[in-house]
Amino acid sequence: MGEVTPARRFWEAPLASLDAGEWEALCDGCGKCCLHKLEDEDTGRIYPTNVACRLLDLTTARCGDYRHRRRHVPDCLTLTKAKVAEIEWLPQSCAYRLRAEGRPLPDWHYLVCGDRDAVHRAGESIVGWTVGEDFAGPLENHLVERVV
Repeated sequence: MGEVTPARRFWEAPLASLDAGEWEALCDGCGKCCLHKLEDEDTGRIYPTNVACRLLDLTTARCGDYRHRRRHVPDCLTLTKAKVAEIEWLPQSCAYRLRAEGRPLPDWHYLVCGDRDAVHRAGESIVGWTVGEDFAGPLENHLVERVV
């Protein structure tokens, strides 16, 4: 589908310069941040799981009620420009993390290629390898080596 060429390639700008709409648009739709994590109380280490939040659609990697998600999941994280650099568990492929580190977006990011499904075809989303929290059972049984 060709490269996206809006008048301003906002995703290449520093995060601090993005408006609210541009900030939201930076999300690649991978769903990885919506996976449950376990924290070791002694070390503080975060362990990823393959268990998705109950609001996450496992076939599209999109939140089923993004606007009202905190009503349903009070501890859902609201990612902000101020927080992004502090959150160590964000996936290496996360657009927010990449841009906070001054790195470019990958070729499969929809802002670069113009195709929202490219993230799934590239194997960079939760589609195809996760389970819903209502069916998972104990999170300890769902630890994964890393979130791809």
